[in-house]
Amino acid sequence: MPRKPRFYLPGIPVHIVQRGHSRQPVFFENDDYHTYLHWLSEAAERYGCAIHAYVLMTNHIHLLVTPEGKQSVSLMMQYIDRRYVPYINQSYGTTGSIWEGRYKAGMTHDEEYLLTCMRYIELNPVRANMVKNPFAYRWSS
Repeated sequence: MPRKPRFYLPGIPVHIVQRGHSRQPVFFENDDYHTYLHWLSEAAERYGCAIHAYVLMTNHIHLLVTPEGKQSVSLMMQYIDRRYVPYINQSYGTTGSIWEGRYKAGMTHDEEYLLTCMRYIELNPVRANMVKNPFAYRWSS
């Protein structure tokens, strides 16, 4: 049975979370982070998603984006996944998906929640005891 397409409201920010399969790492070396960010930037520009905040943790990602169109988020994530998953599999001799199912996403309807979400994303490495200050984490906005 095919999956239902996801539609988001243009101009309404969306918080996206995507986790590694069984919470396993999806980033192993610095090149992996650089590669993901490159394709994220390409996809956001191509499909009209403004990126407000992001964090790439070792086993998951958080993105806060505002789409221009109803399918912008879905197309952006599809673009990234169709490149990043084969890149990881080829680089590390693995097979199959690295992600735990589809990405999760929720719209952020008001400004206060938007700022809370941005803070949550930026503080993720601090809560994980990876750094003491969010500015010290290299793989976030």
